[in-house]
Amino acid sequence: MKLTVLGAAREVTGSCYLVESDGVRFLVDCGMFQGGREAEPKNRRFPGFNPEGIDFVLVSHAHIDHSGLLPRLINLGFRGPIHCTDATADLLGVLLPDAAHIAEKEAEWRNLDRRRKRGDLKGETAPLYTVEQARRSLKKLKRRDYDQVFEPHAGIRVQFRDAGHILGSSIVEVWVASKDKETKLVFSGDLGMPDRPLMNDPTPIAEADYLLVESTYGDRLHKTLAETVEELVFAVNDTVQRKKGNVIIPSFAVGRTQEIIYLLLDLIRKGRISGSLAIFVDSPMAAAATEITLRHSDLLDEDTQKLFDWQRKNGDSLPYIRFTESPDDSMAINNIRQGAVIISASGMCDAGRIKHHLKNNLARAECTVIIAGFQARGTLGRRLVDRAPYVRIFGEQVPVRASIYTLGGLSAHADRDALLGWLGRFKRAPKKTFVVHGEAETATGFAATIREQFGWQVETPEPGTTYSLD
Repeated sequence: MKLTVLGAAREVTGSCYLVESDGVRFLVDCGMFQGGREAEPKNRRFPGFNPEGIDFVLVSHAHIDHSGLLPRLINLGFRGPIHCTDATADLLGVLLPDAAHIAEKEAEWRNLDRRRKRGDLKGETAPLYTVEQARRSLKKLKRRDYDQVFEPHAGIRVQFRDAGHILGSSIVEVWVASKDKETKLVFSGDLGMPDRPLMNDPTPIAEADYLLVESTYGDRLHKTLAETVEELVFAVNDTVQRKKGNVIIPSFAVGRTQEIIYLLLDLIRKGRISGSLAIFVDSPMAAAATEITLRHSDLLDEDTQKLFDWQRKNGDSLPYIRFTESPDDSMAINNIRQGAVIISASGMCDAGRIKHHLKNNLARAECTVIIAGFQARGTLGRRLVDRAPYVRIFGEQVPVRASIYTLGGLSAHADRDALLGWLGRFKRAPKKTFVVHGEAETATGFAATIREQFGWQVETPEPGTTYSLD
């Protein structure tokens, strides 16, 4: 049996793992590379293997860095099924067409710019895939329940377990029969923090022959949720009541936006922030993801269920919350100079409506930007976190005068101690553990921590490395 690490190797995006055994070849995740100038060429070079020879794909969750190259895989010849949880399938119905829309618009912008500069149509850029191709790829999805053991191929058993990261996110357990033995592989996917709003805690796993574990925050600890809530309360109240400005929150449409809505409503319920706030969720995708979240409310934790009960009982007295749909509605928000909390995508600020809100509010000292999620290197969000005095948005230099807050405690990823806590639930050491989905220094550092604490055999793969699994 062979394992090839095709992405998320010493970096955070592009998760994709190829497993080959006795005539069967399958992928776990098929993610897009994101952030920085190298992302686009990497996505264009994908896959580096013959897609027609892949029998099936297992998708841990819907985030684009784990699913975003599925349409490209199909365009290049893949014909098999794609297995995922029911909620993940619903979210992919929103996320993949949106990723295609962004790709189409970026290609259109590049081609217009080329025509302007060169005056010809030679060498025009095609999008990575189109909206129509993304929609066609959804027909390949096979929905699976948590904890359901299924056989995607002869000799292969699979089970999705709740990873506590976003709605539908999974730890993927795979048993591969070969000759006279069965080998168990576990792919952590992205693991959530325990004791956080909305999601249940990640499911503990007892054993694995080979383990791939994420390490996004394997070198640091998040602020506690209590500390994070206090900082959120201060940032909102100080901005809206004292400075008379707006609060801008770049947010991933899936998971993070719903968590922020939960926290704001919970704080209003407790009287910690004003119920007179105007809360705008300016992302059609976030609106769709919120509707999907409500549809799968049985997957959410007990505290969220209690908040739903409060909402149902107090519907008439709830604060003003508007999910904007049209571009005109989005642009109208820019006329509001104070008292608004604007939650908008994309979460790393590199695309979407958030760029307009940042352009209109970053230069205003009375405003605040709350960064509530991981910001990859090379992204606009990362430059804000790194306190750049100016940023370029739509070709213009924009001074950063607004206050910048980074709420590390809202991360959907487990921190170092939470990752170690999950690993500590294994009853025996895997034969080998592969540390993936972390920037190079973080991944290698976390691998060293695992060796020191557990004494396990650990590798930090280079991109494209193939391992023989005995």
